[in-house]
Amino acid sequence: MIRKKGFDTSRYLSAQIQRIMERVNQFDKLYLEFGGKLRYDHHASRVLPGFAVDTKVQMLKKLGNNIEIIHCISAKDIERRKIRRDFGLTYDDQILKDISDLKQLDLDVSAIVINRYSGEHTSDKFKQRLENRGIRVFTNYEIPNYLTDLDKVVSDEGYGKLNYVDTEKKIVIITAPGPGSGKMSFAMSQIYHDRQEGITSNFAKFETFPIWDLPVDHPVNIAYEAATADIGDYNCVDPFHKEAYNIEATNYNRDVENFAIIRKIIEKIIPAGDPLTDIKSPTDMGVNMAKEGIIDDSLVRQASIDEIVRRYYQYQRDFIEGNVTHDTLDRMDKIMLSVNAKPEHRVVAARANEALKESSKKSKMTQIKMYTGAAIEIYPKDNAPIILTGKRSRILNSESAALLNAVKYLAGIPDEIDVLSPIIIGSIMKLKEQMGTVDTSLDVKEVLDALAVSAVFNPNASECINALTDLHGCEMHSTHLIGRGCEKALKELGLNLTTDARIPLVSNW
Repeated sequence: MIRKKGFDTSRYLSAQIQRIMERVNQFDKLYLEFGGKLRYDHHASRVLPGFAVDTKVQMLKKLGNNIEIIHCISAKDIERRKIRRDFGLTYDDQILKDISDLKQLDLDVSAIVINRYSGEHTSDKFKQRLENRGIRVFTNYEIPNYLTDLDKVVSDEGYGKLNYVDTEKKIVIITAPGPGSGKMSFAMSQIYHDRQEGITSNFAKFETFPIWDLPVDHPVNIAYEAATADIGDYNCVDPFHKEAYNIEATNYNRDVENFAIIRKIIEKIIPAGDPLTDIKSPTDMGVNMAKEGIIDDSLVRQASIDEIVRRYYQYQRDFIEGNVTHDTLDRMDKIMLSVNAKPEHRVVAARANEALKESSKKSKMTQIKMYTGAAIEIYPKDNAPIILTGKRSRILNSESAALLNAVKYLAGIPDEIDVLSPIIIGSIMKLKEQMGTVDTSLDVKEVLDALAVSAVFNPNASECINALTDLHGCEMHSTHLIGRGCEKALKELGLNLTTDARIPLVSNW
């Protein structure tokens, strides 16, 4: 089945690059802050069906030899080992991954800037890891009373005291593994230094969300609120833009709250009459042409509501694991209500729980001590979507069973035909038992390994491996907290995974 598209990536890229170049051509140098994920933007691809996950990289490559890339990271995030949810990596490890990924695409990272540094050993170790790879690293101490004592901030004791990073290209992309990494302060300090040397540099923000020329209450913008519910971001009408142009533009609270101060900083750095002083609102600071790519608004609206429900389940799990508080859950309840969404609207969640009930009934007859359920919605070619479930057994956990059922269906292999060699399954289970593992049933990673070995002599297993790519972008739900061996593999397959986050009992077969 060919999935419908609500977004045209090519059309968007054309409009976005044109707008960026309009900014670039006004100045000697443009510092372009990239918000969100640089290499893979899964959130955008989910709420804007048709948005390629590597759209930002495509954009960088189209900008060609005019760019260089600088990564920022906060020493405080390194110290507390902050995690990026999409890959489950700490911020520092995510940067290493980004460097490697970009290198493969012939895009080099010019430097890493560690902000808010105060002698942390973890930052020193990270700096050494980077320098051992031949990467330039700069550490910047936090400016005291930042955003309050502006006279000091915009002086040789403030921005002037921060390390200046020499750059060669006309466009400097400033990115980070997550919010609070100091991208803005770094850009402003660079402009301060540039202006001292007579270099006319500019600053712009490139963020896909919120989409400024869509209403505040458009589901795609509300989905952004859901994505940031744990840090309290919310959309609002940009009052500065409304006052300057009598046009309602959607922005988010942090940019609006900080703009009055940012404008004062710009005025202190830049002489009157400079094009940079024409910025009259936080929306003016942005370069966002995402609306130009939307070709089916109704489809985008529904995709955004689906994403909001996914976020609801994610925060429920985060709460169980102690990563968010009741405040986040209360905020998500309000967001769900604003788009008239309910948890039961996620169909794969309902089907996973049906599988759980069936497994529960079976357990009473077979003395199974642990039971779980999982479900995957797949898109067979030239057919309507179908949901396949998996129940826990002695051999497979529910996620593995659902995955195997899904790829067999996609490969056209009848359910009664085995694709995994019993000898290989038995060998893995025996090894787990000898290692003292209580639960010897195969997780997703182990099933994929068994499938790969079985494919050497079983053509059906080989067909299942070929079908794995068809799982990308499919929906999946599990009734219980998922082990690392399952979750990492499922995310790498590109499944949109949610869970009820129940804690399973210990198995005793």
